[in-house]
Amino acid sequence: MNLLLQVLPIAAPTLGWATHALVLARRLRTARTDPLTGLMRREEFTSRAQRAIRHPDAAVLLLDLNGFKQINDTHGHAVGDQVIAATGRRLALWCRERGGFAARLGGDEFTAVVRLAPDTDPDAELTYGLSARLSAPLETGAATLSPRASIGLCRVGHRPGAGLPELLRGADEAMYTAKRLGQHWRPAGPVDVYATTNGRRAGRPGTHLILLPTVRRKAS
Repeated sequence: MNLLLQVLPIAAPTLGWATHALVLARRLRTARTDPLTGLMRREEFTSRAQRAIRHPDAAVLLLDLNGFKQINDTHGHAVGDQVIAATGRRLALWCRERGGFAARLGGDEFTAVVRLAPDTDPDAELTYGLSARLSAPLETGAATLSPRASIGLCRVGHRPGAGLPELLRGADEAMYTAKRLGQHWRPAGPVDVYATTNGRRAGRPGTHLILLPTVRRKAS
């Protein structure tokens, strides 16, 4: 009993520090994770993606859901949240199978980095793979929905030396081309087609702005 009384004053602060460390780690993890989808947020994605795009087979994707506002207006925001959460889960699984990861940029917009070998059939991967998986029937309780996304793909190998903002911008343009043409996905070309301002896509009829991650470079 005397030994226990002697140990308690020492053990109590140690236990307190350990508990505090766990709380801080949980808060940090929450700050980096989107609570609805479990995907990483923009800042964490940017940090990881900058390293991931060094691989020659890396590819950057941008996607958003078609008709999502109508889902919210017709079935309510609770159903909309279910659609967003399901999209995040399905996208994350598809990415993990291809050595990649995904993030939610906000609203119904997502981004990802995966590895696609040069001989990969992108139509098989994106039309019959990712797009089909995302649009699989989803039972929400209020209705059975089949969400569809427009996807833009920009391969590192097609833009040698490009940084993350340039790759995202290429995927962004490709995504809106797919949306405009009613296609599942589109590849980015070797150069940008539309002007951009301060890392944001230029406004065009029928589109909205998407803020791309800012890459902070170390001073040389």
